[in-house]
Amino acid sequence: MDIGKRLQDLRRERGYTQVKMQMLTGIDQSDYSKIERGHRYYTFEQCIKIAKALNTSMDYLAGLTDEKTPYIRRITEAETK
Repeated sequence: MDIGKRLQDLRRERGYTQVKMQMLTGIDQSDYSKIERGHRYYTFEQCIKIAKALNTSMDYLAGLTDEKTPYIRRITEAETK
């Protein structure tokens, strides 16, 4: 499956627009659009932000698994503040 298509389908399942993804991830909407269309790759840091925003795993975004449910994530001290 095309990674960009997988990302787009998951975003739509969640009911998010690209502008909403910009607000959740800090990734400019035009850059996010390019990622979905396969015209640009996301960085490791962007992948983390996208996975958190879409409540999925980075493995799912990379096409390494078909399981959309994220792994159990440990909460860091910085996130509790």
